Amino acid sequence: MHIATRVLSTAALALLATTGPTAVVAHAQTDVDCHDFAFQEQAQAVLRANPSDPFRLDADHDGIACEDLPHRPSPSPTVTSTAVTPATLTPAPATTTPVPQRGVNAGVGGGTGPAGFEVAGGVGLAVLALSLTGGHVVLRRRRSAATAGPRKP
Repeated sequence: MHIATRVLSTAALALLATTGPTAVVAHAQTDVDCHDFAFQEQAQAVLRANPSDPFRLDADHDGIACEDLPHRPSPSPTVTSTAVTPATLTPAPATTTPVPQRGVNAGVGGGTGPAGFEVAGGVGLAVLALSLTGGHVVLRRRRSAATAGPRKP
């Protein structure tokens, strides 16, 4: 096999091996931050659903997500007399869970650093770049040695 073909094949395989698996993970999850939630209880529900914390909602790893967010107000009954009847209780307003609208690009990110797959992808790409550079240097030296011909003593 010709050396240029071998170098290109190796580069293509290295690129696929380093970025292929991470591309699936990167597009499989929708990133949410603490600022995407109105109340701490909503962020806590997301953390309970996936305790591995892929969105880094629990910055200090104490099991409580987005501690700076306000808590949802609890409905308190309004009593006008000593006897509590159903007519004297104020019904709790219906609340809906808001869909996250903003993310890290909005300048309100809560990330603490790159995820593990991002570090692995960066290291893989750096190794790929170094191997391509080394292959190019070796190829240039072989070509220049071949064109120079044999040396005279």
